[in-house]
Amino acid sequence: MVELYLENITKQFKSYKEVADKTISQLEEKDLHWKYNEESNSIASIIVHLSENMLSRWTDFFTSDGEKKSRNRDAEFESHNLSKQELLIIWKKGWTCLFDALASINDTNFNQPIYIRNKEHKLIESITRQIAHYPYHIGQIAYVGKMILNDKWQTASIAKGKSKEFMKQEFEKNLI
Repeated sequence: MVELYLENITKQFKSYKEVADKTISQLEEKDLHWKYNEESNSIASIIVHLSENMLSRWTDFFTSDGEKKSRNRDAEFESHNLSKQELLIIWKKGWTCLFDALASINDTNFNQPIYIRNKEHKLIESITRQIAHYPYHIGQIAYVGKMILNDKWQTASIAKGKSKEFMKQEFEKNLI
């Protein structure tokens, strides 16, 4: 059951990452730094925040607190003068850390407690927390990307007004 759960949760994380990747790939470097207003986050800031969160939570997660002392969460939301390539490296680093961590979990360590902010958590609680946190920000990435691109936007999921067509194709694919 643990293996099935981990396969499913990994698939879910990958699907969310794909939405962000499809959005980011459509954007120019300047777009990644665009903010609606001073209270808003740029996509660059969201990329940095998610990556730093993943690195903090999933690096040595069985043996160290998930809120690393080296992390400066507030700085993650400041403006970053990073190129698109630098942001993509940061993005990949965070996701690699998450997927490597998930791949290290098995029946023998699944029930081992982990710590976040000096509080004991069940591993499944931590995974659930992240499967809610990451899509929240990925939705922001997609929404900001859609605002920037406007009519040039290429959807990362089912296109508006195309649900019936999509469902028809899905059912036709699964006919044997």
